[in-house]
Amino acid sequence: MKRSLKSLVFILTILLSFQLSAQKKEEPKYIPPTEKDVQQKLEWWQDCKFGIMFHWGTYSQWGVVESWSICPEDEGWCQRSLPDYNEYLRRYEGLKYSFNPVHFNPDIWAKAAKDAGFKYVVFSTKHHDGFCMFDTKTTTYKITDKECPFNKNERANIAKEVFTAFRNNGLGIGAYFSKPDWHSKDYWCDYFPVVDRNPNYDLEKYPERWKRFQQFTYNQIEELTTNYGKVDILWLDGGWVRSKAEQTEESLSWLKRPALNQDINMPAIATMARKNQPGLIIVDRSVHGKYENYQTPEQQVPEKPLPYLWETCMTMATSWSWAYNDKYKSTNKIVHLLVDIVSKGGNFLLNIGVDPSGQLDDTAYIRMKEIGEWMKVNGDAIYGSRVVEPYKEGKVCFTKGKKDEVYAIYLADENEKMPTEIKLDNFQPKANAVATVLGGDKATWKANGKGCIITLPASTRNHPPCKHAWVVKFS
Repeated sequence: MKRSLKSLVFILTILLSFQLSAQKKEEPKYIPPTEKDVQQKLEWWQDCKFGIMFHWGTYSQWGVVESWSICPEDEGWCQRSLPDYNEYLRRYEGLKYSFNPVHFNPDIWAKAAKDAGFKYVVFSTKHHDGFCMFDTKTTTYKITDKECPFNKNERANIAKEVFTAFRNNGLGIGAYFSKPDWHSKDYWCDYFPVVDRNPNYDLEKYPERWKRFQQFTYNQIEELTTNYGKVDILWLDGGWVRSKAEQTEESLSWLKRPALNQDINMPAIATMARKNQPGLIIVDRSVHGKYENYQTPEQQVPEKPLPYLWETCMTMATSWSWAYNDKYKSTNKIVHLLVDIVSKGGNFLLNIGVDPSGQLDDTAYIRMKEIGEWMKVNGDAIYGSRVVEPYKEGKVCFTKGKKDEVYAIYLADENEKMPTEIKLDNFQPKANAVATVLGGDKATWKANGKGCIITLPASTRNHPPCKHAWVVKFS
């Protein structure tokens, strides 16, 4: 009996140690900001719901994946076109000398985005390759350098031109910025071979080199938050750049090397950036904690509402950067994604790649025009909305307005005709609720168990107000 008791105690001790170990490995939970101006800015951002993103750099000349082809990781999606890595890197960095996007006109982008119903923009000021799309004083690897042919163009400071154009059209401004910089000799040192996405030297053995990189990063973000007008969002990418204590499995490279202490000094960056831009939203992607004001599931939509602020970032085509003969999602698909995301409490950041001449694909403009047509009719069900149960049932999603009105959004298949009835098993309006089809006429409804049956008016069915999805408002 005593032996059995000892065995039981031993087993319980082991289980408890495993439990404590698992708890230690749990990722930090979402930490809401305490600053009032940041809270207010996040409330504004939540009301926006729909943002547009642009990836653009010298890589567009080849139509290859942004930055990643110069990273020596053995991944199928970032294969190089040459067998010699060093020669490939030399030619890639040489794209600076031919980059001349003479058709760049962000006023056209901004007008199309505004008409489509986007409320904020996130533009790639610098991706992992380190090429700066803004006029920085920290490096010559930039769009405004004298050896880049576009430097003499009146729109040479591309990020500034983009921000100004979109700000003039009433959109909020977000600066995408990569924390890793593969061009910087203080990140990828010339003396050692590069093996993966991380620094290729011992940060503890060469602390002065990492300190220089910290200051380099600080200085670039200081430029962006000082010289480019009002900025609402600092969207930081490259989440593997984090302290050793913050490292998780998802932040390691394909080699799964032991975590490096890539502490970029976010407290100093955040303090400086918010001094320059009061209320600035900071998104330190995947580094869950104080400086990730909202989380960013990439190319996916969560199955249900999340207990924190979030934004799905997704491509309109298949690639983040511009690619030859890329295939774009249909307008029907994009509208359905928007509705699904918003009904679960998220924002939708939709990315478009820019071609080497500085233009967007014609298909992107067609999609934006068609999205705008839908938003003009149904925007009330999207902007400023919040989650309401049951969130989604079958082909119907639900959102709630600021005055407690509820919107039932029917996701129509391509070329589907408007149904006579919509039957819901888990949603029933208040007894005195009035139903109206947005862009159409009044509908009728009746209780059916715990649900209801909505009958759409013939006048609206014969002349649908839009395509892709129809909205019934209960007020």
